[in-house]
Amino acid sequence: MSTRGLNFLHQWIANNVPETAKADVISVDELTHKLIADAKSVGIKRGEIDEEVESLHRTILAAIVH
Repeated sequence: MSTRGLNFLHQWIANNVPETAKADVISVDELTHKLIADAKSVGIKRGEIDEEVESLHRTILAAIVH
């Protein structure tokens, strides 16, 4: 398990998912791609995040809805 990946995910969502984000497929997809690119830029592989959550799309969608 990657605590580093999970911590990055939570921090990234807090800093990058605006309260005004739309809960549509395109918005969630764009945020997911940005998350993956930002993780890669700091040396975190997608696998480190994927092993911690069932689905990045669902996790970001849940952050938008809640």
